[in-house]
Amino acid sequence: MSKVFEDYFSEFQADIVSICLEYVSEKADKVYIYCSHEMGLISNDFFYNINGKVVERHKLNDALVTDNQRVNFAYDVSVERQKGVVQIINNDIKEIINVCKEYNREMPTEMKIVYDVKQNKLTAEYKYDLVYTNDLVKTAGDIAMEWFEQIHKEHSAQK
Repeated sequence: MSKVFEDYFSEFQADIVSICLEYVSEKADKVYIYCSHEMGLISNDFFYNINGKVVERHKLNDALVTDNQRVNFAYDVSVERQKGVVQIINNDIKEIINVCKEYNREMPTEMKIVYDVKQNKLTAEYKYDLVYTNDLVKTAGDIAMEWFEQIHKEHSAQK
């Protein structure tokens, strides 16, 4: 049986999730990934829920503090590792663009992917309209940060 569009699309999404899981040594409760492609611009960001705390990728070790005690583990949040993950995600977005072109499908301008590690469940939300390039001030980074702040606020309200 030959592959269809959805198979390729899903494979690249799975690769995006996989590299984000690798970045945290698979030690996270949830992974949040923002992917954007507008007007030829590609962007991404990712953050996590670890030990009940929603944290940005460079602040993972903040989630390891419990009752003023640190665990005997530390995430490698070096700039080099972050850049490597960003580059892999950008390459996967480029591959999704190519698959969309090949199968004559519309490329999402925005993908918000949430992977629940404990439940092994992926959910994704797609937009096809311009999100930030028609805004005089906002960038893809601003939109990603707004999503982070929204998730952080929602999570804090649940406690």
